[in-house]
Amino acid sequence: MGGLIPPKAIDRGIESTLRDRSVVAASLVLVVALAWLYLWHDAAMMADMAGMTMPLPGLFVMTFLMWTVMMAGMMLPGAAPAILLYAAMVRRNGERGTLLPAVWIFVGGYLAAWTAFSLAVAAMQIAMERAAMLTPAMTAAHTGLSAGILIAAGVYQWLPLKNVCLAWCRQPLQFFLTRWRSGAAGTFRMGAEHGMYCVGCCWALMLLLFVAGVMNLLWVALIAAFVLLEKLLPAGVLTARLAGAALVLAGVGLLMRS
Repeated sequence: MGGLIPPKAIDRGIESTLRDRSVVAASLVLVVALAWLYLWHDAAMMADMAGMTMPLPGLFVMTFLMWTVMMAGMMLPGAAPAILLYAAMVRRNGERGTLLPAVWIFVGGYLAAWTAFSLAVAAMQIAMERAAMLTPAMTAAHTGLSAGILIAAGVYQWLPLKNVCLAWCRQPLQFFLTRWRSGAAGTFRMGAEHGMYCVGCCWALMLLLFVAGVMNLLWVALIAAFVLLEKLLPAGVLTARLAGAALVLAGVGLLMRS
């Protein structure tokens, strides 16, 4: 009898776990909501600034910040299952009093991977703008470029690299079992590695915004929803491949119409 856990202790453990999950989930919702609020404000501000010129350093900083916030708003919902699972594993390992700091160190590593992507795509956007390859609405200025982006994104959906990255994003438990690290540095590295798999999974889909409009919030939301579905649906791999085929057909159709 001495080895049995008292029912009250079990109840307290369940309550603590549920409370932890609620706090983590609420904090994620808050961050995502703030990101989308910033994007809405940024879209309105850019509409007011249409036609105005800005020094290159300021333009780059604003573009980089926009992409960084956008990636947080788009990708954190899809990463939420992995983040909540990590929080549960931290609690189960008995790291009491360190749950939220550990979770947000993990999230920080995850977002660091997407921040690196944002840096690269912001530089690409500025280069495209300077080369007159984008319209003032931040869409591809040439039909061939739009079609090329659609076809490239569609083909990538079928490549082995996409499948490998998507598999790791869809199996966070397997990821943690094989790559678990302790301590703040280890936690950040785990988050960064998980983020790198998500970048590898979704980077081509993000480039579709150069077809639909970088600050077209409807398309931002639709792409974010699709990313969530291909990570969570039982037939996520099939969903990704069907979407890839549709993107290739859309690109070919765009070329034929032009």
